[in-house]
Amino acid sequence: MKLITSPNSPYGRKVRIVLAEKRIDCELLLTDVNQPDNLALAHNPLGKVPVLLLDDGKPVFDSSVIVEYLDHVSPVSRLLPASPRQMVSAKRREALADGIIDATVAIMLERRRPQPQQSEDWIAKQRGKIERGIIAVAEDLGDKKYLLDDSYSLADIATGVMLAYLSFRVPELDWASQHPALAHYLERLEERPSFSETRPQAA
Repeated sequence: MKLITSPNSPYGRKVRIVLAEKRIDCELLLTDVNQPDNLALAHNPLGKVPVLLLDDGKPVFDSSVIVEYLDHVSPVSRLLPASPRQMVSAKRREALADGIIDATVAIMLERRRPQPQQSEDWIAKQRGKIERGIIAVAEDLGDKKYLLDDSYSLADIATGVMLAYLSFRVPELDWASQHPALAHYLERLEERPSFSETRPQAA
């Protein structure tokens, strides 16, 4: 298998962490989605990363679909519960984390537009999504070690990636000082080799 992603894609990082946790060998192919001839376009009509290329060359895209597939193809370190209700609970938390990342990316892209064209109302709307989402995650975690029945799962991978991406892209939000329990939670996750080896690098 091969994984097409960009160096600091949070969605790509989520897949890379799952690959590491599942001990699945996968060749990493880095591409710049801002370039018109980027590698993702050849395999995903949306031109988005990550894209997982299976051994027969068929592409799988959208990080949520990829990680669920990877969890099923290897029995090592199951990251999704067998119970349908618990599985949905993990996927719901993943969806929340991905939604917060979506809002973060929206802010980042808006700020890349020329200053006169930027919409502060749009940025404020995305901030609201992020702030409400972080409060929900903090309440969900409470004083537990992990989000789902105190067992490490895909919910923690998605949430850890999201929190790290927030700090990387919009540090002025300073979510960590407002939610110290979440900050300690991220610190614990970042100690795992799968997290420490995939940290985003400043461009």
